[in-house]
Amino acid sequence: MPPLVPCCLLITYVVWGTTYLAIRFTLESFPPLLMTASRFLCAGLLLTAWLAWRRTPMPTWRQLRNCVVPAVFLLVGGMGLTAVAEQTISSGATTVMIGSMPIFGLFWSACFGTRPRWYEGLAIAIGSVGILVLTAGAEFRVSTTGVVALLLAVASWSFGSQLARRLELPDGAAAFAAEMLIGGVSLMALSAVWQEPWPATVSAQAWWAWGYLVVMGSLVAFSAYMYLVGNVSQTLATSYVYVNPPVALAVGAWLGGERIAPQTLGAIALILAALAVLSIGSLRAARAEAVA
Repeated sequence: MPPLVPCCLLITYVVWGTTYLAIRFTLESFPPLLMTASRFLCAGLLLTAWLAWRRTPMPTWRQLRNCVVPAVFLLVGGMGLTAVAEQTISSGATTVMIGSMPIFGLFWSACFGTRPRWYEGLAIAIGSVGILVLTAGAEFRVSTTGVVALLLAVASWSFGSQLARRLELPDGAAAFAAEMLIGGVSLMALSAVWQEPWPATVSAQAWWAWGYLVVMGSLVAFSAYMYLVGNVSQTLATSYVYVNPPVALAVGAWLGGERIAPQTLGAIALILAALAVLSIGSLRAARAEAVA
């Protein structure tokens, strides 16, 4: 295992668990698409300036074209729709739904021709029950738009992660910068199409949260995740979904005053059980193949 992998895993585990509350704080002053666009544009420009200072070679046009895929599916579809959902759904409940990411990944793998194994089918069944339990909660029942946006966000992120593995992308930070700039411009265009209003005033809490999202959520955590996507298995790269829900729930209750509904805890138990079945089954299958 490359020495950078444990560090990147820790970043995605802890930092991404806290960004959902930060998103909620920024939405007090910013509309969702404009907020997401500005954070990725700022992060992308800072990273591009750093690459220019280091005189990093420019990616090829083919590599830049390929960056459109993760930019659209991960940043526009994944992060943009998550911000839309968090207008009506708490940060903790949002993270629990996103915890079902590997289950969506199994579906996309099947679409790409990989037949699910028995334990993967069992994980999908248990995780689907967990999603149903979660969406039966009060805050999901009163927000059909939030539920649809969140489901589409999870589906888009998992699909984009699958595609990114099959594309030739620039090396390291050059890919992250290109993806954030493309995603930021696309989100800004969508914000204009939807005629989102620019905030007249921005609270101090929203500015601090926005800065945290730019530095920690975009520059640090997204770069760490894309490094994992390119260097470890999909199961390990998405293992942050085990840790993000309890982190987000704890931070949301502590700093955001969010209440944890009983069905949310039940959904966590079911989704984590599904992920445990998936991980144990994958580990045993890998061991069996190694022995054979």
